[in-house]
Amino acid sequence: MTLTNVIEVLEAAYPPARAESWDAVGLVSGDPAQEVRRVLFAVDPVAAVADEALEWRADLIVVHHPLYLRGTTSVAATTPKGRLIRTLIKNDIALYTAHTNADVANPGVSDALAKAVGLVDDLMPLQPFPDDPWRGLGRVGEPATEMTLGEFAAQVAKGLPHTPGGIRVAGDLSRPVRRVAVSGGAGDSLLNTAKAAGVDVFLTADLRHHPASEFVEAGGPALIDAAHWATEWPWLESAASILRSSGVTVETRVSAAVTDAWTRGY
Repeated sequence: MTLTNVIEVLEAAYPPARAESWDAVGLVSGDPAQEVRRVLFAVDPVAAVADEALEWRADLIVVHHPLYLRGTTSVAATTPKGRLIRTLIKNDIALYTAHTNADVANPGVSDALAKAVGLVDDLMPLQPFPDDPWRGLGRVGEPATEMTLGEFAAQVAKGLPHTPGGIRVAGDLSRPVRRVAVSGGAGDSLLNTAKAAGVDVFLTADLRHHPASEFVEAGGPALIDAAHWATEWPWLESAASILRSSGVTVETRVSAAVTDAWTRGY
């Protein structure tokens, strides 16, 4: 299989045209004609992931976060990003990014998050596209059985990979949870959308103090705040399974590198 073959499958699942205008998705480095036997999936394009790719002899790394979101004027090895891209090019390892186009896909990042924390099928976008109600940001679903906020928070902690920061909960732990909204990655912009959806709890990441405090004080849904990396990590297996089921004959692997920014909590 060539890199072009693999990219065709990825872009059918995650159309680049659905990415935000400010985003940087697609092939970052690599020869479209090169042969691909092994594909490593990871959230972040960082040194630990490159080291794993080298050890496993991957030909391609598919990541969620862009390496150069704001552009660059240098790939010198004097910077972490320069060293990374130099390592990949020297070892013929291609790099491909699916970011906001994977966030809004069906299935996408939030579908994988919803399933990881125990929401059942028939998920719907929290903020659907006007021209496609099955695609969009976030997902809304229900747990298999009604439970309290405390019980659901414990289920979230069990379903997501562990990070030093764990998860944070805002709301009455005895509150019934019947309907849940989730959004992988930073979800500040969807707070009011979650409230309008009539959910009991909104699970996302990177919530800031003032917006979260004001949201809860105003009577919004309960909040669960998890690590950014942890809310997006479940997507990796989903993306790998799409590639495997497409008929593309490559070996896939989900990175074991924990690339959450925080390394210890006290």
